Amino acid sequence: MTLPLVVGVDGSEAGLWAADWASDEAALHGLPLRIVYACLWERYEGPVIMQSEEVPSEHALAQDIVGRAAERVRQRNPDVKITVDIVPDDAEAALLREARRATAVVTGCRGRGPIRGALLGSVSRSLATHASSPVVVVRGTPHNRQGANDRIVVGVGDAATSTAAIRFAFREAEARRCALDAVRAWRRPAHRPLAHPLLVGDPAHRYEEQASVLLDDVLRAPERDHPDVVVDRVTAEGPAHHVLITHSARADLLVLGAPRRHGPVALPLGRVPHAALQHSDCPVAVVPQHAAAS
Repeated sequence: MTLPLVVGVDGSEAGLWAADWASDEAALHGLPLRIVYACLWERYEGPVIMQSEEVPSEHALAQDIVGRAAERVRQRNPDVKITVDIVPDDAEAALLREARRATAVVTGCRGRGPIRGALLGSVSRSLATHASSPVVVVRGTPHNRQGANDRIVVGVGDAATSTAAIRFAFREAEARRCALDAVRAWRRPAHRPLAHPLLVGDPAHRYEEQASVLLDDVLRAPERDHPDVVVDRVTAEGPAHHVLITHSARADLLVLGAPRRHGPVALPLGRVPHAALQHSDCPVAVVPQHAAAS
């Protein structure tokens, strides 16, 4: 059974951007698309409003939100199979539940209402931190959101957080027939032991070489499995979040890994994906690396 791609909509412009992106992604991979709007009105008012013949305003609003998103998807990609659902729950809980049976969950970078920036701090960040499926937060310029750069960037950390993200990035690049930049940031240690008196200069090349070796190691298997993907290895000095946000300016998608721990205590999202979700110039995919993954 093919798991659907799920997109959360809320009536905002950013939610419609997410629907557009999810529509294209579903068409690209031949996936069904599930459009979800989560709200709490039914939980609190359901028993009362069911006695009335009038359609409650909140229910009408919910129907309008999913209806407009579905029509937008149909016009954009008529062949994509669509289902819609209005879920009586808050958005965070509903989409985390959806992630358990989804290929990926797509959301916008901010919500509607007076606190527009709050969505990232709550729903998007919670999804990126806790979801069991990949999460894509659609943000950036129209040029980047529409895939006009023909390039994907994947941030390469250590194997404990990067393996699943790298494979996700290769699959995306193969489906889109675009280039893939594998980026590894490196930094000089803040406190290095004194150099040998006969050695002159800063051995920065050693750290860059270590970054290059790590890229070769982690890319060997996915390059073998996806021989048609053109990969550019990039090593850059600086904080990883700065390096990756800079590279996002010429990318259609920035792919990052995030560790997952089984049990009641979740691992924090981490500085790099958190910064990317706030400042990337293109959509960001956060791919969970589960403890059992190889």
